[in-house]
Amino acid sequence: MNSTNRRLLALVGVLALLLAVKLAYDWWKEQRFDPLIAEAGRRYHLDPALIKAVIWRESRFRPWIHGHAGELGLMQIREAAAREWAAAEKIPSFDHTACLDPGTNILAGTWYLKKALDRYPAADDPSAFALAEYNAGRGNVLKWEAGASATNRDQFISHIQFPSTHAYVLAILRRAERYREKGDFKP
Repeated sequence: MNSTNRRLLALVGVLALLLAVKLAYDWWKEQRFDPLIAEAGRRYHLDPALIKAVIWRESRFRPWIHGHAGELGLMQIREAAAREWAAAEKIPSFDHTACLDPGTNILAGTWYLKKALDRYPAADDPSAFALAEYNAGRGNVLKWEAGASATNRDQFISHIQFPSTHAYVLAILRRAERYREKGDFKP
């Protein structure tokens, strides 16, 4: 084997190693919060695959993220929502920056998402309604709901007037289904 072939083989080996490290990191990044997600799902009776999909969409599993409107952490929790959760959980002297802690953030975000889900008990799948509310606010959901059947998920999704919220809802629903199919969370 000549020196050019040896260099090419070494380069291929280095690239394969880098690819393996990247794949391992990506796997770890998506799995490292699973125990916290599972616990929040049990506590608030919410599908952990849906929680994980929201985290994927909101922060790509980066707990230090700050949003443009003051949202913090994995589930991008706004201060008002965080304070509402803290009051419901009787946490005195709550500081919004506590939402940079993954455990606190996942609990607060899951509680808030569950609260939104509970507003649509008659829907065939309240997830779409709750996700739209999580992203665009309750007032917008009420407008879109008025133009659609108040119980049909697909009809509701077709009435979402913000392209970004429409894409948000569909992306999270697809990702949650992927997590369920992969069996990330065992019942």
